[in-house]
Amino acid sequence: MADKDKEQEQVIDEALGEKDVQRLEFRGGVFAATIPLVFFIIWAIVLSVTKLVSEEALVLGMVIGIALGLFFCKSKWADYAQSLISGMAQPVGVVAVIAWFWAGMFANMLSAGGLVDGLIWFGFQSGLEGGAFVGVTFLLAGLFSTAVGTGYGTVATFGVLMYPAGVILGADPVILLAAILSGAVFGDNLAPVSDTTIVSATTQDADVPGVVRSRFKYSITAAVPALILFVIFGGGGETGSQQVINSLQNEVSPNGLLMLIPFVLVLYLALSGHHLLTSLSWGILASAVFIFLTGKSLTEAIHIYKNDSGEAVVEGALIDGIGGYFNMAILILFILAAAYLLEVAGTMDVIKDFFLKLINNVVRRAELAIFGIVAFLNLFITINTAAEIAAAPFVRKLGTQMNIHPYRRANFLDTVTSSLGYIFPWSGGVLLAWATVRGAAEQYDFLPVVNPGEVFPFVFQGWLLLIVMFIAAWTGWGLRFSGKDGEEVKPADYKG
Repeated sequence: MADKDKEQEQVIDEALGEKDVQRLEFRGGVFAATIPLVFFIIWAIVLSVTKLVSEEALVLGMVIGIALGLFFCKSKWADYAQSLISGMAQPVGVVAVIAWFWAGMFANMLSAGGLVDGLIWFGFQSGLEGGAFVGVTFLLAGLFSTAVGTGYGTVATFGVLMYPAGVILGADPVILLAAILSGAVFGDNLAPVSDTTIVSATTQDADVPGVVRSRFKYSITAAVPALILFVIFGGGGETGSQQVINSLQNEVSPNGLLMLIPFVLVLYLALSGHHLLTSLSWGILASAVFIFLTGKSLTEAIHIYKNDSGEAVVEGALIDGIGGYFNMAILILFILAAAYLLEVAGTMDVIKDFFLKLINNVVRRAELAIFGIVAFLNLFITINTAAEIAAAPFVRKLGTQMNIHPYRRANFLDTVTSSLGYIFPWSGGVLLAWATVRGAAEQYDFLPVVNPGEVFPFVFQGWLLLIVMFIAAWTGWGLRFSGKDGEEVKPADYKG
């Protein structure tokens, strides 16, 4: 009976095409597998430069790129298709999408409760405007992302809350959005509960607390000058027409600041070790309670009714928080699928062998090679956790060959990945920020929409962290070797 059941399962799997594909061959060699992603990158850059970018257009570009790759595939097209499905099914993509949905719902609930109005009121009363507001945004985004462990969730939350308030208060929109992205970089890199932190530690045989402690010096070295730059350059925006300002000063009130309580609750729960979804779910529930207590209708959260045509309509903060990321969720799954082709095509193995030849048993070359290979993979695999998973075996191989300590290897893997995931205009973090701002602009008609290509030079935390790590690789600052019992050994004391 068991054999019969196995046969039936095999028939079903074959009918659905559900089988592991070990290797794909491409016309033109292993680097032909990059065609879908290269096409998408070029497509995204052109759309951004011409200011024709839209979520639907980005999805279309990825679909066209995948279709082009099909014609370069020498293996069975069915295997190509199955590889795409296997790539889409990776847990990292599902985790990212769920984090967006929950963070989006939470942010929109806070907004529905009037937190944006409260922040604007506070800015008017305290004089916290322009560059000072941008600096505070960077600090708060860094705190939030460190607590909840998701840079994407931070972008979704702060894009809805701090971006509208900051624009009204005279912040430069481009620098303000860059500050939000930089805060996401800080927490994604440093948070003990961040998926990138966990992946970087576990893949290098390191413990998470030790990795975080050893990483702090790099993060803070980048964060201090980043904060100064945001304060200096963040105040170049226009505060809007005097008519709008006068109107807002009469309309906004401090009542919305009560919504900071659910925000603080989420921070507390996350820092106490609760799961991201648990923390955000409690935050959403608390937001609903405060919306009710402030005299607003719970239809602000969700409202289901029939319109004049008799069609069912769902409105409110909860559906806005989810609906704003449907297209982005589809795009991310397609990007993961295209990135997976590099693995089954053997592209990754060729890259690894190339860097191994460059090292020639020199530690500095090994660390520079680690820096280079992680950066190279992030160029194509634009979801930072996915890029980190792809790069981890290379980092482990190169690092263990030179007996570099697991903490050090994990730090190079995570810092480079976390930075580039929020810098490249076609990266998941930047596209998510653009989509979030675009959604906020539908609610606040005075908001400018910053294109992905405008913001990437100003993600100061990301760029400075890259510079810090490059200097660390070049000079050996922070270099530690593995001792006999796995302890960290300084170069001066190393006898390997």
